[in-house]
Amino acid sequence: MAPRDPEATKARIFAAATDEFAAHGIAGARVDRIAANAKANKQLIYAYFGDKEQLFHQVLEKTMLAVAGSVTTDIEDLDTWIDQHIDYHREHPELLRLLMWEALELGRENASAGELRCGRYLEKRQKVEVAQAKGLMRADMPAGHILMILMSTINYPLAVPQVNQFTLGGDADPEQSRLWIKDAIRRIVAPQPPVS
Repeated sequence: MAPRDPEATKARIFAAATDEFAAHGIAGARVDRIAANAKANKQLIYAYFGDKEQLFHQVLEKTMLAVAGSVTTDIEDLDTWIDQHIDYHREHPELLRLLMWEALELGRENASAGELRCGRYLEKRQKVEVAQAKGLMRADMPAGHILMILMSTINYPLAVPQVNQFTLGGDADPEQSRLWIKDAIRRIVAPQPPVS
């Protein structure tokens, strides 16, 4: 009999829970299915992670850390920043699904607000502020608004692909969309000429 490997078991549980929550949300997720798909004992899930909502918070936090470690924070290289975010969300649609379930089921008041997650958004705002101070981005708009516009422009078409299809048509070229997104973002954040 092989010895137990708690870390491998936790990794399988996280992977199964990520798929389950992305597909069904918190209310629709079933711990039985997570356990079966992770080839783990249901009681171990409760022992390691607590109840279903606590598991969701931990899955979302881990997913946020994964994206943080996979995309650049250098917003001064705007094209690379946009490309990496688009590519990440195309390859990992579960993140946007988890964020939408969080909004629908937990609301702003009960959102996963771990220190690392909050710190990541603060770091992003600070990077925008540095770019603004260097004259690389418009300074007349608050950094948080610039960041929100960037994330919304990139994420919305990927979060609601049905709206994307209805709006652009079923044969829309995703790479052409990428070019338009980049063009729009560049125009929105471009430094504004002084008023004469």
